[in-house]
Parts: sequence; C-alpha cells; structure tokens
Amino acid sequence: MGSAKKTTRAGVIAVIACITVMLRLYRVSAPVADWHSFRQADTASVARLYVQHGIDLMHPRYHDLSNIQSGKDNPEGYRMVEFPLYQGVASMLARMFPEPGIDRWLRFVSIASAMGTAVLIVRITETFAPFSIAASSGFVYAVLPYSIFYGRAILPETFAVFWALLSLYMLTWGKGTGMWGRSIVAACAGAIAVLAKPTAGFLLLPAPFLIFRLFGFSYRSCIRIFVYACIGILPVFAWRIWIQQYAEGIPVYEWLLNKDNIRFKGAWFRWIFAERIGNLLLGYWGLVPLGIGIITRLKKPGIWLLHMLGLGSLVYVIVFAAGSVQHDYYQIILLPAVSMYVGAGLVHMVSSVAYARLFRYALSAAVIVFMLTFSWYTIRTFYWVNRPEIILAGEAADRLLPDDAKVIAPYNGDTTFLYQTGRAGWPLGFDIDKKIAMGATHYVTVSPTDADFETKELARKYTVLERNEKYAIIDLTKPVIRSSGQ
Repeated sequence: MGSAKKTTRAGVIAVIACITVMLRLYRVSAPVADWHSFRQADTASVARLYVQHGIDLMHPRYHDLSNIQSGKDNPEGYRMVEFPLYQGVASMLARMFPEPGIDRWLRFVSIASAMGTAVLIVRITETFAPFSIAASSGFVYAVLPYSIFYGRAILPETFAVFWALLSLYMLTWGKGTGMWGRSIVAACAGAIAVLAKPTAGFLLLPAPFLIFRLFGFSYRSCIRIFVYACIGILPVFAWRIWIQQYAEGIPVYEWLLNKDNIRFKGAWFRWIFAERIGNLLLGYWGLVPLGIGIITRLKKPGIWLLHMLGLGSLVYVIVFAAGSVQHDYYQIILLPAVSMYVGAGLVHMVSSVAYARLFRYALSAAVIVFMLTFSWYTIRTFYWVNRPEIILAGEAADRLLPDDAKVIAPYNGDTTFLYQTGRAGWPLGFDIDKKIAMGATHYVTVSPTDADFETKELARKYTVLERNEKYAIIDLTKPVIRSSGQ
C-alpha cells in the first residue's frame, strides 16, 4: 500500500510538472516585443552578447550605451545589476546548441525553473499538509495565467525563485546522516537565488526556523544559521562591491523602495492587494480560497513554514513598495506563498462537511473557473506585440548594417527596438550630433514620415538606406552632397 501511494504521488507530481511545461510553451517563439519587453530585452541583450563574444560573468554588457538608466554615459554598455547566472546558463546552452536561438533558450530556462518550482511547491507543502493540499498548491502554480506568462518570460525572477525554494526544501528533510553537508548545499542554493535576483532573499525567511526545527534550539543550530547566512549573503555583497567600479552600468534603483512615499498609502494598498494580487494573480475570485487558506488549520510546527513564507512575501512588497506598484513582474516572488494558500483554501472548500457536497463542489468549480478566466482576460494582452513594425525594422537593420554598427533607435528610451536591431546604441533620439561624436553610425526609426522632424532633418542631411511607410534606416556616416544650386 505504501509503495502504491508513493507511485500515485509521483504520478501526480509528474502530471503537474508536465502541465507546467506545456502551458508555458504557448508563444515560446514569439519575438521579445510583448509586455515588459523593455526589461526582457535588457536581460536577453546580455545573453545575446555572451553568445556572440563569449561568456564573461564578471563583465556583463548589453546593447544600451545611453545614460538613461544610470544617469551616466555607458560607452561600454555595462549591465551591472544582478549576477548574470540566468543569462550565463542560457547562453552556454545556446553556444552548445545554436538552433533554437538565444531568445528561446532563455525562455526554456525560465520554463524549466517554473517546472522545478511547481514540483518543489508540492514537496515542501507535503511537510505540513496532506498531499491533497500539496498537489492543489502545485496545480495552482502551474495554471495561474500570471504564473504561466512570467514562467516563460525572459527575466531572472523565476530562475531565482526555484533556487530559493530548493534551498528551503533541502532544510525540510528529516534528520539523518550528512546534515552538515545538506545545510551547506541548502546555503549554496540560497546563494545562487540571491545572486540571480537579490529580492529572492525574502523567500529564505523560513530558513532559520527550519534549521531550529531540525536541530533544536542550541548553540550548534545558531552556528548552522550563521554559516547558512554567510554562504547565502556574502557572495551577493562581494558582487555589489565589485560592480561599484562600473557605476555607469548600475541603474538608479533607490526609487524602487518608496518613491513619492507611496508605502502604506491608499494607492499602495489598491495596487498591491486589489490590482496585482486580486486581479492579475487571482482574477478576483481567487481571493476567496486565498483567505480561507490563510486561516486553515494545518499541522504544526510545519504550518509556520508557510506563514513565514507568506510573511517574507509581505515584507518584500513593503520594502519594495514603489517597485511593486510600478512593475507587475515584481509579484513573481509572491507566487509560491499565494499558490500554497490558495491550494489549501480550495481543498478546504471542497472537503468541508459544514455544507452540502453539491454546493461545495459547485462553488469550488465556479471559483476556479472564474479565477482563471478573469485573470486570463487581462494576462492574454501581455502576449500581444502592439508594435510589429519594430520587428520589421530590426530585421531590415540586421540585414543592411555591419555587425559593429552603433545605431540610434528612438523608442522613448525603451530598449526593445534597439534589441531588435541586434546592434549596440541608443534607444532615444535628440542630440544626434553628440551621439555621432560618440560613435553612432546609423539611425533606425519606426516614425519614417516627414511629420517627424528629426527623421526629416536626418534624411535631408544623410544617405537613406531604406525607407517605407513602416520604418527608415539612415546612414549617419554618409552625408548627402548637394550642388550649390540646391
């Protein structure tokens, strides 16, 4: 019977893993021009240059040479944010197997991370709840439309979440031999998570509790916690010290904490709990099982793992108040706790004997259907490519321009268009002469009409390589020579 149960559980986990992967293959080959493409393009840009010029994790570069993000000119295109492990893994695979292309390899790494996260959610939840709740939690993570989109987006968050949960999972095993080794491996996984995305550190809040749970309250447990913290935190501190010498590549980030003092204001509560969690993640109706899951009684002391994970998620949106309001991809960190709470709430709704079975089943089905439907109604727009002309212009630029060209690709500072050209340069026009002095060789625009003053003036002064109703490409190295009579 025990063997049959293990086989059944393994089968359920395998099904959840397959569902996670299959749903995230939707539009996996789409161009990097969908929702939040400017952040995806910045991430993908580092990986593309790794593929072209070799992997140098200590000196990540991208195509943007402007001063938009750091306030300083960035002629070498340094991109000094999180340690580029995510891009490094994808670019290594792309160099070994070039055919899918770097964009798809980046998405494949995200999808693999999402699959691992779904499995880890099940395995971790098993430690404090029945398998039905664990499976429900993994299923919720697998099918939430928000989780599906960002589980295949070109961003390091999903990759980092996987490593953070792996670290926690390593600490949930029962006592046995090799405990010190297991603690070290858990700490290393936590270090990878924080290096890949420092915000993933908030998911590691349960780690001290898990160590005390395994070893009891003793000085040895304190030593283990200290070692875990040192291994997990010191690498990211070393990285932050290293990148200070490349200040032009460090984007301004202080505003992410509390820009305009938005923390705890009405707008903050509305955007985080109504728009982000209520609408995007849970389609409003998912708030019902979320609330039930939060108050559901589960096994002690394991239930504290879930509540501490939830607390870490709450502290995260409080600390990064402005960032969580400004960017909806910041809620990727919340998905594990939200999925576990919703999974517990759904099982409680179905199994509660306080109501008739037909009513329980009908209400639970309605909640699931409406949760997924209303969330999908918004998330489906995230896949749209609203400016397909940047793809056409990028293909033309890649065909016409030399590999070492430096382009001006005006797109209101958005680097998506610049990424499509496959060339380094500037995502904003203006001060064209200054940019030419800095090495700009070509001007590519998706505003090719004479109504655009900048394009009109450049077309009059320099050679137009290609121009139609969609885009224009101008060679800034070839001035137009006009006769004196003109």
